Amino acid sequence: MTVADVLGQARAWLAQDPDPATSAELATLIASASNGEPAACADLEARFAGRLQFGTAGLRAALGAGPLRMNRVVVAQAAAGFAAYLREQIADREPFVVIGYDGRRNSAVFAHDSAELFAGAGVRTVLLPRLLPTPVLAFAVRHLGADAGVMVTASHNPPDDNGYKVYLGGADGGSQIVPPADGAIAAHIARVAERPITELPRSGAFEIAPESVIDAYVAATAAVAPAPGAAAGMTWAYTAMHGVGWETFARVLDAAGYPRPALTTAQLEPDGTFPTLVFPNPEEPGALDLAYATASAARAEFLVAHDPDADRLGVAIPDGDGWRRLTGNEIGLLLGLRAARAAAGAPGAALACSLVSSPGLGAIAERYGLDFHETLTGFKWISRAPSLVFGFEEALGYLVNPDTVRDKDGISASVALLGLAAEARGRGLTIANLLDEVTAEIGVYRDGQVALRVDDLSVIGRITSALRADPPTAFGDVPVDRADDLAAGGTDLPAGDVLRYALADGSRVIVRPSGTEPKLKVYLDVRGADAAEAQARLAALEAAVRRLLETLA
Repeated sequence: MTVADVLGQARAWLAQDPDPATSAELATLIASASNGEPAACADLEARFAGRLQFGTAGLRAALGAGPLRMNRVVVAQAAAGFAAYLREQIADREPFVVIGYDGRRNSAVFAHDSAELFAGAGVRTVLLPRLLPTPVLAFAVRHLGADAGVMVTASHNPPDDNGYKVYLGGADGGSQIVPPADGAIAAHIARVAERPITELPRSGAFEIAPESVIDAYVAATAAVAPAPGAAAGMTWAYTAMHGVGWETFARVLDAAGYPRPALTTAQLEPDGTFPTLVFPNPEEPGALDLAYATASAARAEFLVAHDPDADRLGVAIPDGDGWRRLTGNEIGLLLGLRAARAAAGAPGAALACSLVSSPGLGAIAERYGLDFHETLTGFKWISRAPSLVFGFEEALGYLVNPDTVRDKDGISASVALLGLAAEARGRGLTIANLLDEVTAEIGVYRDGQVALRVDDLSVIGRITSALRADPPTAFGDVPVDRADDLAAGGTDLPAGDVLRYALADGSRVIVRPSGTEPKLKVYLDVRGADAAEAQARLAALEAAVRRLLETLA
């Protein structure tokens, strides 16, 4: 594509952009590129080299002008294209969509634009009454019997990002979209994009959801684990990470009967700039430092953290003079054991996790006579596991109440965790003791991750292509027994850009590009006769993976 081609596309985009901020940004870039400035030309080409496509969690990108950024033009095209898809699929009546949004920059604007465009396209549209957690939107799709849902959020991504998650009701049960629906919606969006968004019909005839929807979510979530008597006097701490979780979570705590936590007040209110955080993700180093200070001052028994849209749960426990953040797998196995004990003996009941999450969940399912399903990454797949009673993925996502929410839900998972902590407290135990109980039942599992963040996505493609062309035969001193390329098919999972290696000592290495961030992720799982052996195997495997990536990058 020549500079002249890119400039032509950029000028056409500018003519339809209703946002003063992105219009000014693009106009400046066009002027600079027209004068031949290399950086401006490269920036424009990066914005107009294609279109955002539905990934693991829908559309997600940095805010900015152009079809490869999140902005009002992209959102308008997405809403109109999705509306056209719904009208095509539901031809005998008026389709029904519900829309939610969080506290990120432009989330409310994108949600209101979407509501006007859905209504203008002849789709009954209900907008949630204010910024709310993603799980409330996922709940509302099922609770209201909607045909579809849209949540404007970028979850735990950097502050400059935003996104657009799409759910389907009916036979899909309120789960996020999967193929072939994503491709069909993308085709409709592409057709919409052939004309300016100024020509798309809009209407203010959309509804605002009543408070009874949020009331119903609060009641259903509080019922996940009503507080036992041992919860009285329990001391714990909480951070919302500048997200939207606290208002709803507080109501759930009161309804379930749990004591209020010590609050990390500097991070309690929604703020899309995330002023106290470099990266608003409970998994990131330093993200919980303020919360640790709160927990220490309160002499808390444990700490709970939600990511900005409250669909993820982070947990930390005292560790010597400091705090230890539990891994996503540790939390998942705690909650999985809870679910397995409750479901034991139920015909067909199943546990599920993504293929990059701990194989320990399969061991729990086997121990309690439950079915087990391993899926591709993302709750759009986990939530569709047959007869599901619990599902999780290692990136702090947990589904504990599939009858009401078919997506990860950090609030309901928190209630389940609080119930476990309170019951343990009644036995004179801590969360650390509960982790020991998991190990006693299924053995010692350890996991790790190596992540390579890139500025140039072609680096990721180069590495995965090299691994496919010349698969590793060993990681360090441990031979590879089997290598699977899920993109090539031939496994029990749908095709995906995933490479999986089974090692001779029972360890596992899985390589996949992130679906939400510009990085390559390598997931490591080991099992040992005891903690020391498992940790040694994990350290050796991590070192071998790092050496391999350095060679290929």
